[in-house]
Amino acid sequence: MTDTVRMPTYFISHGGGPWPWIKDLMPGDLGPLERSLRAIPGELGAPPRAILMVSGHWEAPEFTVQTGPNPPMLYDYGGFPDFTYRIQYPAPGSPEVATRVTELLAEAGIPVRQDSHRGFDHGVFAPLYVAYPDADVPVLQLSLRHGYDPAAHLAAGRALAPLRDEGVVIIGSGLSYHNLGRMGADAQQPSADFDKWLGDALAADPEQRTAALLAWEQAPSARVAHPTEDHFIPLMLAVGAAENDRAVRTYHENTFFGSVTASSYRFDSSTQPA
Repeated sequence: MTDTVRMPTYFISHGGGPWPWIKDLMPGDLGPLERSLRAIPGELGAPPRAILMVSGHWEAPEFTVQTGPNPPMLYDYGGFPDFTYRIQYPAPGSPEVATRVTELLAEAGIPVRQDSHRGFDHGVFAPLYVAYPDADVPVLQLSLRHGYDPAAHLAAGRALAPLRDEGVVIIGSGLSYHNLGRMGADAQQPSADFDKWLGDALAADPEQRTAALLAWEQAPSARVAHPTEDHFIPLMLAVGAAENDRAVRTYHENTFFGSVTASSYRFDSSTQPA
């Protein structure tokens, strides 16, 4: 644990299903995404005490914290080879940090629940397997809240900001484009349009950035890129916890799954891009 290094926050595009184990079966070159995730440990400045993941694959009526000391696996995908339903990512949980997350949200007047049975979904274990293949860093999840209200999720991020000074890395895990009904060539233009808006919005000063995110549905191709915003709203937690810090794009390509433009971002106070 460190109490001297302020951890960055992240919004990552986590890829599709159990992709790190089946790269030869997936369309496109997953190398750029893989390299961006592998770079995370070296970007932190110190070993993390824990990783708090906010995955687009878990939502609940209220913000809910995963509290189990050894979370099981949750294979929340379909149509993949049999062995991908036996994958193990045996990272320990962190009941201690879960208690702290609960306290911070409650102190901010944000209703919060706990779940001791929740397992790691693929929005957690797939990218973390690339970043921390030894599963040697404690990991816990925080759910999204039903309704996907951007303001509520930004507020939750603000409440959790003290964790950054307590050795905890906050990662919003989703995709900058998530429309499974419009992939391939049909995704090329809308994903590029939305990604351009997102990059410009995140590069703005903090007040303008927050205002743009609150009005994200007005962005070009917003509802094509995210017909349901479950994979976009994790960004709000990452920004809320680092609202005055600059955004650094850590991953970008226009050939994700063949034709999709996708990006990931780190938020910290550094003056040099990754």
